[in-house]
Amino acid sequence: MNLWEIEREYAEKGYKLICGADEAGAGPLAGAVYAAAVILPLGLEIEGLNDSKKLSPKKRETLFDIIQQKAIAWSINWVDENEIDATDILQARLKAMDMCINMLEPAADFALIDGNRDKGIHCSHITVVKGDSRSANIAAASILAKVSRDRYMIAQDEIYPEYGFARHKGYPTKAHYEALRKHGPCPIHRKTFLKNL
Repeated sequence: MNLWEIEREYAEKGYKLICGADEAGAGPLAGAVYAAAVILPLGLEIEGLNDSKKLSPKKRETLFDIIQQKAIAWSINWVDENEIDATDILQARLKAMDMCINMLEPAADFALIDGNRDKGIHCSHITVVKGDSRSANIAAASILAKVSRDRYMIAQDEIYPEYGFARHKGYPTKAHYEALRKHGPCPIHRKTFLKNL
């Protein structure tokens, strides 16, 4: 799969600064959902660039620095667990991506949004299903979002060590559920995600 195919198609339509946006942390029981937006120079080859879920944590960390160095623009933002509970995870994901797109400097004139939902995205855009394995910019955004969220959950593990956040990053693992039954939820747990507990 050529990771630049979609970007080239829209560049030919006259768009100059095309960003990709993605998020990380839709599924966990705890913590914020993180998003990133990235504009890479068109056609830039970064060895190993791929969907963040297909990369080792060490490889993601290496690519995190390379992406930030080589990007024309990048941004990272998040929506916290309180807002996720007050709205829902879909709105929170899209809000986080929209905030990232709006933070880019220089601004994007077109956005590629990972997934198939786009309510609340204010830039000219398209959605791209499985975009993190089809678009270089979305793949780059997925790495920035994933690494940022993992670092945040590792920091939360130091505050709430009894839950094992550094290991499972807040995802619904057996060990996480056992810790919740033993200790109850902590302030960063998403209350709307614990209804079945």
